[in-house]
Amino acid sequence: MTFPATARSAGFDRLAFACGVLRSEAASLTVVAGRLDRSFEKVVEVILDSRGRVAVTGIGKSADVGQKLVGTFNSTGTRAYQLDATRAVHGDLGMVHPDDVALLLSHSGESEELVRLLGPLQKLAAAVVAVTSNATSTLARAADAALVYGPIVEACPLSLAPSTSTTVMIALGDALAFTLSESRQFTAEQFAEFHPAGSLGRQLATVEQYMRRGSELRIAAASDSVRQVFARVRHSGRRTGAVMLADEAGRLVGLFTDSDLARLFESHADAAFDRPIADVMTRNPITLPRAARMAEALTLLRARKISELPVVDEDDRPVGMLDITDLIGIDPDGVPSAPRPALRVVGHPRD
Repeated sequence: MTFPATARSAGFDRLAFACGVLRSEAASLTVVAGRLDRSFEKVVEVILDSRGRVAVTGIGKSADVGQKLVGTFNSTGTRAYQLDATRAVHGDLGMVHPDDVALLLSHSGESEELVRLLGPLQKLAAAVVAVTSNATSTLARAADAALVYGPIVEACPLSLAPSTSTTVMIALGDALAFTLSESRQFTAEQFAEFHPAGSLGRQLATVEQYMRRGSELRIAAASDSVRQVFARVRHSGRRTGAVMLADEAGRLVGLFTDSDLARLFESHADAAFDRPIADVMTRNPITLPRAARMAEALTLLRARKISELPVVDEDDRPVGMLDITDLIGIDPDGVPSAPRPALRVVGHPRD
């Protein structure tokens, strides 16, 4: 359906109007943040004290907000599921466990479908909590705990379409989820367990999951000559562009890359081929422990402009190699900050 242009269209500043919408919603979030009180803590406590999951339900746009909140809950340590309000009264209430907490979302607090669910949920669930703007609503008064964010003005120019109200609900949902997560001392390691796939999953994976190992590695004694190293070192599978060099105790002491070999040829340094490779290797190369995150490794490879990154165990023995050619497509940008294993930088790569 095509709507006719109005007289306002000719002088309508679309960019200014859009900026006004954003500023209006942002201002409302600031106002709501100032209204948070003990009721927020009470909702958090009810959920923390429960042994079951959080059953999130709402109507219309509130249901959409609920779906997003369920995803945030589950990925940050609070088990949750979405309860469709319409299906609930036709049998889906059977999924509610006595240990569950029902979380009802309604701007008005008077949604007929949710009010109808109050009685059954109070019997079936451990507790009922609500998020609403109306402190005197049926929902707020009947809930065991209610997070009331108070009156707000919708950004919609007609004051009809849910806009600021849904933004506020989403933000409050994030505040709930992350407060619960911090209260449970949810860790980056646990977050990674819930995100094994996609770009985020790869960024959160440990170095050990991506490194080359075993017969794919090229390891030699630092006391051997360059010629001996390249005559003896054998590998299978993917070829890495660096040889890791170890001392008599097996500890990593240096790195010699294909680029280093090329430089010897280019400079006609023929005598160097029969001297110990320790004379021409990069000493004390940058390394990572196996428990380091891939995001850390990617950032390091990019910042240092290197193509190979050795992985060592607790005794500095080489156990793996990260090669840049295996990591194309994993983007380190936008990785969340989190406590990380200490990076040991005990030397500098060659220029």
